[in-house]
Amino acid sequence: MNEYLDILLQFAKAFAVGGAICAVAQIVINFTKLTAGKILVFFMLGGVVLGALGLYGYVVDFAGAGATVPISGFGYLLSQGAIHGAERGLFGALTGTLAAASAGVTAAVLFAFLFALIFRPKSKKN
Repeated sequence: MNEYLDILLQFAKAFAVGGAICAVAQIVINFTKLTAGKILVFFMLGGVVLGALGLYGYVVDFAGAGATVPISGFGYLLSQGAIHGAERGLFGALTGTLAAASAGVTAAVLFAFLFALIFRPKSKKN
């Protein structure tokens, strides 16, 4: 029974942290005139900076997928790849980001292609 409570607590922490990140993004959308692309870039760069400073790791340890699934988690992943790759030199720092993110990017492209084959895309009518 105790293991079920631990799982429930993990879900609650992931939901709270992921929800907080999304709530901050929604506040930025509502109260600024920033475009969606700029907001995505700011959140990703925030994840890179917090990851490079070693702060985002604490959030990931606490919330798990609640911190790694949002776009800031992708920035964190890139920073960690660069940091670990830098142990092999400058070229390793440049390629470390690609190695760290390759599985996620490959999955996104593959699933997008498969769903484009299955479903018929339509233009959005205004």
